[in-house]
Amino acid sequence: MKILVTGAAGFIGFHTVLRLVEEKDCEVVGLDNINDYYPMTLKFERLKQLGISPEFIRYNSMVNSDKFKNLLFIRLDLIDETHIVQLFQNNRFDYVIHLAAQAGVRYSIDNPNTYIQSNIVGFSHILEACRAFPVKHLVYASSSSVYGLNKEQPFSPDHKTDEPISLYAATKKSNELMAHTYSHLFNIPTSGLRFFTVYGPWGRPDMAPMLFAKAISENKVIKVFNNGNMERDFTYISDIVEGIKLVTLNTKWDDGKCFKIHNIGNGKPVKLMNFIEVLESCLGKRSKKEFLPMQEGDVYSTYADINTLRNDFNYEPKVEVDNGVAEFVEWFEEFYL
Repeated sequence: MKILVTGAAGFIGFHTVLRLVEEKDCEVVGLDNINDYYPMTLKFERLKQLGISPEFIRYNSMVNSDKFKNLLFIRLDLIDETHIVQLFQNNRFDYVIHLAAQAGVRYSIDNPNTYIQSNIVGFSHILEACRAFPVKHLVYASSSSVYGLNKEQPFSPDHKTDEPISLYAATKKSNELMAHTYSHLFNIPTSGLRFFTVYGPWGRPDMAPMLFAKAISENKVIKVFNNGNMERDFTYISDIVEGIKLVTLNTKWDDGKCFKIHNIGNGKPVKLMNFIEVLESCLGKRSKKEFLPMQEGDVYSTYADINTLRNDFNYEPKVEVDNGVAEFVEWFEEFYL
């Protein structure tokens, strides 16, 4: 089977590709535009781990991995509709795992058009390509941010999600609505995955674990918003990837429907101050903290109801925060220090 993974140079995409190439019956094509939202050097280093040499990367040109015989990579932008369609036409994918997006809640406040182009226009091109060249299943990244002002917890896929508080969240909700429409009109099987605060080795440098680890290791002040009164459903990357694989390859459809939404989280919210304490312990250093008010577009707490994954796939997160942070810090110290 042939699987397209978009966002392959990103945090979750990289780990997903790394997991899928272990499957002997999988041929994987990774796609990424390698933009400069955060340092491109980290994205190229991830690609090196996949056996993709940066010096051979050219726009709209396939590169063979020198580590995995069943992996190819192409640098391509989602908004380039002509070449996206051409890619689907030439490869006839069985499955698409769409993880590429402009990420970041706060960045969306000052750079809205970037999100519209990548997350909405780009996603429409993926949907149209799946319509023109049918796939067995399109799995796409949504986000816990779609729950917005919803106060009822744990967050369930059945809850209302019509009050997003950031443009990023609004684009992710839009993706869910667009996917539902294409599933209904064109019988394209789609599953949306609402990720909850993913962390681990090779993580994004704009996320709290990396920001905190860098600041603590350099004896700099860390910014703690809402005066530390925050909770997050921190989910280790291997648990996220296992959920992606299970949903992609094992979803069964019923009642004539071919559209589903799942939460992928740890199901155990952790207080931000507790997370910082674990990070300090693993780094062997205390942090200097600056307590600040809540930021625009942020929420106090996230907490995932993961019962649909448990019921459909016997999914169970395996990595507790203590162990996950220890793994992250081991990688961080090797890569950055």
